[in-house]
Amino acid sequence: MGPLKVLANEHSRFANREEAGNLLARALIQEGLPKPIVLGIPRGGVVVANKIAQEMDADLDLVFAHKLGAPGQPECAIGAVAEDGNVIVDRNLYFSVSRAYLEQEKKSQMLAMDHRKKAYRSTLPKISLKNRTVIVTDDGVAMGYTVEAALGAVRSQKPQKIILALPVGPKETLARLAQLADETVCLVVPGWFEGVSQVYDDFPQVEDPQVLRILEKERQRRAESIEKPQTA
Repeated sequence: MGPLKVLANEHSRFANREEAGNLLARALIQEGLPKPIVLGIPRGGVVVANKIAQEMDADLDLVFAHKLGAPGQPECAIGAVAEDGNVIVDRNLYFSVSRAYLEQEKKSQMLAMDHRKKAYRSTLPKISLKNRTVIVTDDGVAMGYTVEAALGAVRSQKPQKIILALPVGPKETLARLAQLADETVCLVVPGWFEGVSQVYDDFPQVEDPQVLRILEKERQRRAESIEKPQTA
């Protein structure tokens, strides 16, 4: 379990995801990290990750995870599945979920994830995480299942260090997630948590075209970095 750092008080707010990313970058820059990779969880997390990567001159990439919805209530998360197929399920569910339902829901979410991965990866190819310092981010957490699944997928790729960086989340969720990262940074931990959007003035739905524009700019930045002549 790594340390959990809370960097602001419960009254802090963000204008939007971009500002949240800038503030996280400001905190992370103080650590002097060696050329990290910033992984955003699509879709809102990519906006936050992009700002962190820009401010830190870091590599931007993605890690995929989808929530698993409850039977008849797809918006109610009972867990999540990551891009590597690893499933996280809430062990404290107040209703029973059959193994058959979980398998079907996993299959459904993996298909949706694969479709999104193909679209995104055709624009921005994956880079290796092995022996790299990796920052994993989203626009916030509530129950944190998608982040938990994503952290497991990242850990399996053998990075040197994993830093979880989040704009907002409830204390109990952050304590659980901190056990899966080498270090966890969160800007706002509300005394009364109602939802991620409560600390944002502007929190619109992030759509695929916006993510693809971000990835295209990162692809161009990678190409320019390779082409840039090395100075002695």
